[in-house]
Amino acid sequence: MVSGHVEDPMTAEFGTVAEWTAEVARRLGPRYAVPAACRGSGQPAALDWLLAGLDLAPGALLADVGAGLGGPAAYGAARAGIRPLLLEPEHAACRAAAGLFGLPVIQADATRLPLASGRLDGAWSLGVLCTLPTREAQLAMLRELRRVVRPGAPIGLLVYVAGRLPLGDPPEGNRFPAGEDLDALVHRAGLRVLHAADAHGMSAPSASWRQRAEAVEHELHRRFGQTPALRTADEQSERIGRLLESGALAGRVLLLRGG
Repeated sequence: MVSGHVEDPMTAEFGTVAEWTAEVARRLGPRYAVPAACRGSGQPAALDWLLAGLDLAPGALLADVGAGLGGPAAYGAARAGIRPLLLEPEHAACRAAAGLFGLPVIQADATRLPLASGRLDGAWSLGVLCTLPTREAQLAMLRELRRVVRPGAPIGLLVYVAGRLPLGDPPEGNRFPAGEDLDALVHRAGLRVLHAADAHGMSAPSASWRQRAEAVEHELHRRFGQTPALRTADEQSERIGRLLESGALAGRVLLLRGG
């Protein structure tokens, strides 16, 4: 169902448009599912870097916190044999992820994960920290990531970090930590950084990946391009893109461990 009313930007991007994206991917075919569900923060080079650093054995249980449609988790399962557990606050995205990939999905707030302590072999969270509205919420999420993994288990993050330039026109609903603020949050959560890299300095996706992602975008805009929800989601993405190009934002991938 196409809604005509203006939604909250975060609900539009991570709920309504996520569900439409999954619908488009199902229509195009199985090969389109992972590129479609990796829209935004799930680029292959960053995922490969994180998977190599996490170094989890096949069958290891990995939580994807703020999993969206589950594309990165499905990519990790195919590449490294991990067993993903998806945790996602938006009901529409949970439903769509379960339908696309058949992976276990729990609707959950990143700051209050409904999991026993020390249950998991690892965790990652991609582009989620900046969507939390306060520094306290961001700290709570990092502490939850540490709590739910076994002692010493690895944690991966992709974080958009504010640079020295003014943000100017930031996307609604986002709070971007500065680099030193992120370091302080990590330390206060009882974590330490093992490795860090610039996500946007990594290699571009393959031509095949780009073609499938572009086919999904084309079909998504053909069907839903005039809806307020997709226009809102596009505006959010375009703002982040401009900030990354200007240097006002930087994407960082981090490998963490409890200290």
